[in-house]
Amino acid sequence: MIDTKQFHENFKEFDKEVIAEIIDIYIDEYPERIKNIQKNIEEKDSEALRFNAHGLKGVVANFVNNDPYLLARELENKGRDKDFDGVEELFEKLKTANIELINDLKEIKKDYI
Repeated sequence: MIDTKQFHENFKEFDKEVIAEIIDIYIDEYPERIKNIQKNIEEKDSEALRFNAHGLKGVVANFVNNDPYLLARELENKGRDKDFDGVEELFEKLKTANIELINDLKEIKKDYI
């Protein structure tokens, strides 16, 4: 769940249109990001998994929601360590956490349109 108070604080200097656009970009890019991570896992490409999980982690950090951030960080670490044990379970948790994040972002976006 997004800490909405902190979210609004973090983005208080931005124009409402910019915040709505940032939210839309994340929602639009999410399917490709998750598809890439899934491919990395299927191909056991540890370097690509590290890279793509790191990118996702950086983006979700902006939205003040620890669950997807922490899960992306775990996947990033798994990629760095070339450790694929439990990666599928982490990935499923990440997908669920991101669906919740996207739903929260859609609600927050209503404050900016």
